[in-house]
Amino acid sequence: MKKVISTENAPKAVGPYSQAIEANGFIYISGQVPLVPATGQIVEGGIEEQTVQVMENIKAILEAAGLTFDNVVKTTCLLSDIGNFQIMNGIYAKYFTENPPARAAYEVAKLPLGVMVEIETIAVR
Repeated sequence: MKKVISTENAPKAVGPYSQAIEANGFIYISGQVPLVPATGQIVEGGIEEQTVQVMENIKAILEAAGLTFDNVVKTTCLLSDIGNFQIMNGIYAKYFTENPPARAAYEVAKLPLGVMVEIETIAVR
């Protein structure tokens, strides 16, 4: 059985998907982009600001599920420019200070809304 997880503290879905789904103790968080929940607009700034906003959106969804970053077991990071990897990685590391999850990172041709970074997350209870 699956359960939809949703919070007003993260951006609303901009398509036919849920912010997160829980199934069999796993929480699958849809790829988060740097939208400010209150405005629905892309956060101002560059890769640093965008990465922080993405991580804060993920944090809000984790909290809605009663979890923290310690519960995250896998992430996939999508970057519009792999040259931004080091900056993204430095910010990402602040959220995973111990026992970081497994991860993949890719450069992609384009991301939704022209953003620089999108991160999807899998957590477990």
